Amino acid sequence: MTNLMKILLVGDDASIAPYHPLEPVSAKLAAIFGDEFELVSTDNYDAFADLKRSEFPICISYTDCWNRDLTASQTAGLLTFVAGGGNLIVLHSGISIQRSYELLQMVGAKFMHHPPFQTLSYYGIEEGHPLLEGVTNFSVDEEPYMFEFDPFTPKTVFLTYEFEGARYPAGWEHDYALGKIIYLQPGHHAPSFDPPAYRQLLLNSARWLAARRVE
Repeated sequence: MTNLMKILLVGDDASIAPYHPLEPVSAKLAAIFGDEFELVSTDNYDAFADLKRSEFPICISYTDCWNRDLTASQTAGLLTFVAGGGNLIVLHSGISIQRSYELLQMVGAKFMHHPPFQTLSYYGIEEGHPLLEGVTNFSVDEEPYMFEFDPFTPKTVFLTYEFEGARYPAGWEHDYALGKIIYLQPGHHAPSFDPPAYRQLLLNSARWLAARRVE
């Protein structure tokens, strides 16, 4: 029996999400979290409806539901989880939960489009932020997601990427009621998780959220 804190990862099978399949990303994240956390993966969105902080203090959305809606109970479960003190990491395409306007507001930004897949350079911009401890600038082949921010949600952008000479948000965090949201843009496919700096950022994220549990 393990006493490790559990992290729930919710995504989609390759038959539904050929561009963002859950299994290879789950393997990468399990290796990154190592023996500090127990990663539990599922492609059943009903896990959102039944999500309990006592079992999973941290949830990761790696959904690819651009063309299908979450049910009302799935939306309500995820909202209740975070508002009550749960921690949510929204990873790359996981922002597709924006099809629910309630979850769009919770995440704090809307995905608009992305230019072609290409090599992007990433930069930490919030000096001293605990998420950036030991994280150097890095480059990786990725989709340059573009976002429209919700002006009503205060957030801290701590990571940007460069595209055609301009910088764009690639990572932010904010509170939502008693809970915490972290969004990380890299994650198109398994090689996105290979740069050591990004692996450190993901581990920092899990550690930071684990330290702020709300009973």
